[in-house]
Amino acid sequence: MNARTQRRGPSWRLIWMLPAGLALLAGLDAGLLLLGLPAPVDGSRLPEVHGMLLALGFVGTLISLERATALRRWYGYAAPMLLGLGGIALVVPAIPLVGAKSVLIAGAAAFVVVYLPLWRRQYDAALLTQLLGAGLGLVGSILWLVPDSMAHVLPWIIGFIVLTIAAERVELARITMGPRAGFWLLMHAWAMVTALVIGVALPDVGAVLLGIVLISLTGWLVTHDVARRTVRATGVTRYMAACILAGYFWLALAGAVLLLGRPDAQPQYDAVVHAVFLGYTFSMIMAHATTILPAVLGISLPYRPAFWVPAALLHVALIVRIFAGDAWGIPMGWQMGGALGVLALVLFVLTALFSAVFGSQESRSRKSRSRTRETHR
Repeated sequence: MNARTQRRGPSWRLIWMLPAGLALLAGLDAGLLLLGLPAPVDGSRLPEVHGMLLALGFVGTLISLERATALRRWYGYAAPMLLGLGGIALVVPAIPLVGAKSVLIAGAAAFVVVYLPLWRRQYDAALLTQLLGAGLGLVGSILWLVPDSMAHVLPWIIGFIVLTIAAERVELARITMGPRAGFWLLMHAWAMVTALVIGVALPDVGAVLLGIVLISLTGWLVTHDVARRTVRATGVTRYMAACILAGYFWLALAGAVLLLGRPDAQPQYDAVVHAVFLGYTFSMIMAHATTILPAVLGISLPYRPAFWVPAALLHVALIVRIFAGDAWGIPMGWQMGGALGVLALVLFVLTALFSAVFGSQESRSRKSRSRTRETHR
């Protein structure tokens, strides 16, 4: 057997998924504590760091790892390393909170640096949008140093998440979105930056402008994304399209809530946060997990119909939480929706692990049968 026919094992990059996974689990645990529900770990400061654990500790590490893989330079991995370590530091009581926040800031800064050589390599509007998004994430992490509520940090982290994921979606669907897709995406990005800057001095005005930008961006994405057509397909294609379109729905809903002004009140704040960070963000992660993670981590992660279960449960959870809990003011709906959301994400992780393990075994079995046939020829 020559070197080309040998099976490649998982990439060493898989190690960076460990702190990301810990940040995810800690963030979900903190979510249960915030809901007043029993949780596996009763950490004293977990509720305080819940949002940033998921936004930067998990999602930031995940995205920066993918971008560092695209860069293919050793220094690019400083971003997922620092963001992952920052997420772990947030949950360790012995580490001062300001120190943990500083590690996250360093990770966010390293993430910005990752985009600079990528931008020089290819002067592309989608890449520039991602660079802007990373810059917004850095600003948000710095603002978090100020001992205040998360309300002043939230818009910047929304900008980071929304622009980064939207730009990566444009990269993946560039052919179907048309040659000017990057231009229109970048225009929305600059409009979002403008809304955030205005929001520093005029929070209500900034929130309304941000809501308008989110609704406009969502409308443009839905109009041009091939998911509108591929949702009528079958198998993994339909699954991905359904997750993508559902994510757009929740992003538009967040934009609509922001039209009411700065989300200071709990129902409004809760609706915006979970529509963006659960409905939009995790829908997109679920949609692209079977295509992006294998390329980054060197693992087999085949699609299985079982992926529909956590995806559907996630949206049921959000409907219960946002409409019954936040809009109608039913405490039981808020708690039940939150608990179902945690269950949906845990179930998705378990489904992905199951698919990866058995996918690897199936791949080895196919290769073994292929070698056996070649031997008997």
